[in-house]
Amino acid sequence: MGQLHNVERFTTPPEISDIESLARESYAHMPDELRDVASQIKIEVQEFPSEYMMEAMDCETPFEMLGLYQGVDRKSPTDRDLSEEKDTVFLFRRPILDFWCENGEDLSQVVNHVLLQEIGHYFGISDDDMEQMESRTLSLS
Repeated sequence: MGQLHNVERFTTPPEISDIESLARESYAHMPDELRDVASQIKIEVQEFPSEYMMEAMDCETPFEMLGLYQGVDRKSPTDRDLSEEKDTVFLFRRPILDFWCENGEDLSQVVNHVLLQEIGHYFGISDDDMEQMESRTLSLS
């Protein structure tokens, strides 16, 4: 397993394609135990969460939601067998950029954190285990 080494510096706000690239790199460097449980996910970057997503997550403002994992209940054989759609991790560009600007963290680390959290929480991985995975995945550049 390699380390993330994204040294790209942005002089303009990163576009959706930039966030997608960071997410793909992050996913490629995730620990095997996390990629194994989420091997068939699709990563989709949108500007903001939909109204439906915000209502479902009880959010008052779209900036409250950096990401969301939507998937089929993999514990239910019926749902798993009937579903042709891939589970999807949605990353929301504008809320991620807002968080990035407010906290001054490296953007690749922010994207990695959101991706890990969304996958980990969906599959019931503890916060402590996710924190250990994240520290193994990222390098401070």
